[in-house]
Amino acid sequence: MSKTRGTAVERELIHLFWEKGWAACRVAGSGSMRYPSPDILASNGTNLFAIECKSSRKDAIYIPLAEIKELTSFALLFRALPLVGTRFSKKEWRFVKPEMTATTEKFAVFKPDQGVSFDQLTK
Repeated sequence: MSKTRGTAVERELIHLFWEKGWAACRVAGSGSMRYPSPDILASNGTNLFAIECKSSRKDAIYIPLAEIKELTSFALLFRALPLVGTRFSKKEWRFVKPEMTATTEKFAVFKPDQGVSFDQLTK
């Protein structure tokens, strides 16, 4: 995913959260500093999510297990639920807990219809 496309899908998700009455923000420097951080933090005052966002035009998204571990570590310290938000071409957003996905030796594998929809997540 290009940086421009990645930023666009993150902003799309931020708008969706705000439209549902949630607060959400992008985390500056996520993926580019030595400390683990998610792409987005979102909360409705009761639920707090640390979300790693990925988009693809392909049939699967492969995320290095080290990146998943960083997301989980951050979420634990922040007392947030770690989620991977996926946006496949011409599909709606889906959200998956990292431990609920298949893995290879080095990657967590995310498929288009895996996880819950945005509406299910924000009920």
